Amino acid sequence: MYNPFSLEGKKVLVTGASSGIGKSIAIECSKLGAHLTIVGRNQERLNETFISLDGDKNNHNQLLLELTDYERLEFSIKELPVFDGVVNCAGIGTTNLFQFLTREKMQHVFDVNFFSPVELTRLLIKKKKIAKNGSVVFLSSIDGPINSHIGNSSYSATKAALAAMAKGMAVELAPKNIRVNYLMPGQTETPLIHNEFITEDQLALDMEKYPMKRYGRPEEIAYAAIYFLSDVSTFTTGAGLVIDGGFTLI
Repeated sequence: MYNPFSLEGKKVLVTGASSGIGKSIAIECSKLGAHLTIVGRNQERLNETFISLDGDKNNHNQLLLELTDYERLEFSIKELPVFDGVVNCAGIGTTNLFQFLTREKMQHVFDVNFFSPVELTRLLIKKKKIAKNGSVVFLSSIDGPINSHIGNSSYSATKAALAAMAKGMAVELAPKNIRVNYLMPGQTETPLIHNEFITEDQLALDMEKYPMKRYGRPEEIAYAAIYFLSDVSTFTTGAGLVIDGGFTLI
């Protein structure tokens, strides 16, 4: 059957694949024929994702790695195959009022959300681990590039920085026929949003602010990543795709 979104035989690297959006992207890509290398820092949860991947398990690999360990990161890249697609999903959320931020707190969220995915991608490019006509996708957010929320300034800053970096990379890597794009989800139903800083009642109240009266589902973000990974988007680079149920329209 004709399917322009097919990822049949494409080698795809997904970080943050042990949970949430990263896990969903890995699973949905495998359903479309991709050969996955999934990266995470929790072996048990990474195993759960691996078991859920579609297709022959011999076509998939998993890598337990702390992406902020740059020495090990560079060593690990030597053992990786050449990828047709890279999806940088690993990240953390923070809730801190600006006046209570410290340099150390900001450095930590930047290390995880910005520097580690950028350094991973830089090393992959340097080591020629991304194929011609390859696609790089960053997980940004509506927070930062478009808007922000109270207590979210440092997180928003990292996501805005990712969007800016993706645009610059897109221009520089276009001669290599490597595309770079980014996703800007609104609030998405993942374990990341259920934490000690936000109550379930607060989440329910926030959900009412969305025109569609709900948060996104991880697979809905995964389908957008598949668009950027597939041959459907071969003339799209430096673009940010908003997936927010209309939130930024009002």
